[in-house]
Amino acid sequence: MIYTHEVEQMCTVAQGVAHGAAPIPEEAKWISPKDVSDISGFTHGIGWCAPQQGGCKLTLNVKEGIIQEALVETIGCSGMTHSAAMASEILPGRTIMEALNTDLVCDAINTAMRELFLQIVYGRSQSAFSENGLSIGAGLEDLGKGLRSQVGTMYGTLAKGPRYLEMAEGYVTGVALDDEDQIIGYQFINFGKMMDFIKAGDDANTAMEKAKGQYGRVDDAVKIIDPRKE
Repeated sequence: MIYTHEVEQMCTVAQGVAHGAAPIPEEAKWISPKDVSDISGFTHGIGWCAPQQGGCKLTLNVKEGIIQEALVETIGCSGMTHSAAMASEILPGRTIMEALNTDLVCDAINTAMRELFLQIVYGRSQSAFSENGLSIGAGLEDLGKGLRSQVGTMYGTLAKGPRYLEMAEGYVTGVALDDEDQIIGYQFINFGKMMDFIKAGDDANTAMEKAKGQYGRVDDAVKIIDPRKE
């Protein structure tokens, strides 16, 4: 350790206030973290790239400072999907400090890691008050059956109005309108279920029919339009 001449000439004054790190809530305990290994938690972070073309939702399950589980979801940029593939290999097994300082290939994923790091080390994790935290595999519960991201895609113009393209339930095939041409419901195909039916032996047409559903007052519709054609 090298000190400047000015510091060397100073007299020593005791540091009276030294109460240590402030406690944070962590998996139903109050922890005063000093090292990375003191940090545990399950939570989510959102990131965006520099041109703000795409976004990332990153979910991590951290136990004693080590990332045990990572879910990387991206939208808006084709290259981000490949970056997410690499990030899913990079993240598990690293400490959250290592992950914060690792090139995760994509700006949006890096930004999500930064935001998520801040949440966890400040005790703002989703599992802050869950005894022993959440088990490894909890990240998949966000995806539900079929293990697909919940994506909403809507498009609208002043001239022709809104078009529902994708809802949490799935790919929208029909938009139901009333006698004033207002949306009162929609029809959809749940692609996750459809693929499960196909894998179980159904042909594509049968699987598609079994995976269809509807939401709202579709049965009362005066007209149902195809949002991708009409």
